[in-house]
Amino acid sequence: MPLYEHVFLARQDLAQAQVDALAENATKILTDNGGKVVKTETWGLRSLAYRIAKNRKAHYVALDVDAPAAAIAELERQTGINEDIIRFLTIRVDEHEKGPSAMMRRQERDRGDRGDRGDRGPRGDRPERSFRREEEGAE
Repeated sequence: MPLYEHVFLARQDLAQAQVDALAENATKILTDNGGKVVKTETWGLRSLAYRIAKNRKAHYVALDVDAPAAAIAELERQTGINEDIIRFLTIRVDEHEKGPSAMMRRQERDRGDRGDRGDRGPRGDRPERSFRREEEGAE
């Protein structure tokens, strides 16, 4: 069966439990039509680049899907009807990405260790400067 990635954006005023219910509903639609969801990722509440239907933020959810084209068509039909989903995109891929997606790796990196920054003293490649005015002849 062909492989797809399906990402949808849910309204910002939904609770996380409602967003999870939307993902489960999408999974049910696909399994009822002979497909399966390989991986589900919730990317969380993120800011949008521009307002969509009076929303400045949206809950992002990504699904890695292994399903026939008829199942994808039904998923897109149901998603388009749902008022809680403001945008969606389904693309066909040659293979699914192993491990976490780029968005999940980015979130881990943003929250993770900042690395070794040393003693936070003056940098060795620049001379140390004083920002105080010299009092000699300043009057």
